[in-house]
Amino acid sequence: VFYFLLIRPQTKRAKEHKQMVETLQKGDEIVTNGGLLGKITELGENFIAIDLGNSQVKIQRQAIAAVMPKGTMKTL
Repeated sequence: VFYFLLIRPQTKRAKEHKQMVETLQKGDEIVTNGGLLGKITELGENFIAIDLGNSQVKIQRQAIAAVMPKGTMKTL
């Protein structure tokens, strides 16, 4: 019962997040776990650089929460 209620959904979410992180490309708009919205400018093996509009920050790949649709930064 615990497998179907806890373990299986958690492994599914982890697999989806890993796939999302691996498919990131330069120019994608992302949201970090801390709530920062930015555009990817550089990709590294463990870190990426994002442009926040007025500054640039390097973060770990695993700190990305979601990929946003193109043009999201312009609408805010």
